[in-house]
Amino acid sequence: MTVKQLRAFLAVAQTLSFTQACERLHLSQPALSLAIKGLEVSLGGRLLIRSTRSVRLTPEGESLVPLAKRLLAEWDNTEELLRQRFTLQLGRLAVATMPSFASNLLPPALMAFRQRYPRVNITVHDVINEQVIDMVRNRQVELGVAFEPEATGSLTFTPLFVDRFVAVVPADSLLADHERLDWATLLTHDFITLQRPSMVRRLLEQQLETRGIVLPTAFESHQLATVGRMVASGLGVSAIPSLCIRQMQELGARCLPLVDPVIERAVGVVTYGTHELSVAALALQEVLAETTRPPLPAPRR
Repeated sequence: MTVKQLRAFLAVAQTLSFTQACERLHLSQPALSLAIKGLEVSLGGRLLIRSTRSVRLTPEGESLVPLAKRLLAEWDNTEELLRQRFTLQLGRLAVATMPSFASNLLPPALMAFRQRYPRVNITVHDVINEQVIDMVRNRQVELGVAFEPEATGSLTFTPLFVDRFVAVVPADSLLADHERLDWATLLTHDFITLQRPSMVRRLLEQQLETRGIVLPTAFESHQLATVGRMVASGLGVSAIPSLCIRQMQELGARCLPLVDPVIERAVGVVTYGTHELSVAALALQEVLAETTRPPLPAPRR
């Protein structure tokens, strides 16, 4: 039983005329008759009784009419729903991003996406970097935004930009007068950082260890916002990805270029291997590539 056969049967059943049914469906009479015959063969009996003067339904044909209406309505609704999804007139998408990206660079990207595709709804899971990777790997989300994984395995990483760590200091401290800071100077002050297993914390410790520098920790927090507020309050200094500069400045801290060593890591879109993305996911990936540009701290004049 095919959709074409059901449409042919319903047209005849509603008009009780092969001629009118042909006009409605834009079919020739032989094609219409063949569709009805094929439906009767597949179901095992006659649905219509046709004479030279009239067409009438058999009892089985009458019982098929409401079923055919419902099946064709569901088919049409499904076809339209999929068409809307393919054309991004409708849809839903789940993404995972690390909090530093979610609270800083993601909102402008979502605004651009929403302006283009206002009926595609997005669920954002702002979780730590490691959970972003796990959610993509476990197919809980179609794509994630994270630091480049140390080992991709079944994942595909598409870089958006290279993020460089910057120093965060109290706005009223003597350090704020510098054009840039080196790590040796920064670490003469109490250091505030994220708690393990934060990827930011791990990156800092790994990179500094190669220079024989142990990262001292005076205060720890799970949230970057708390780190920024602590720095702004004068409790110490910190180092954060440059994509968090605006957030730190809004909290009252000052950000400066950080050198010797320069610590940087690629940020990008993580997807599951060669798995085909939905049209909505591909559109969001394109918008992210267009809109995400991390700010860099301007040297103090």
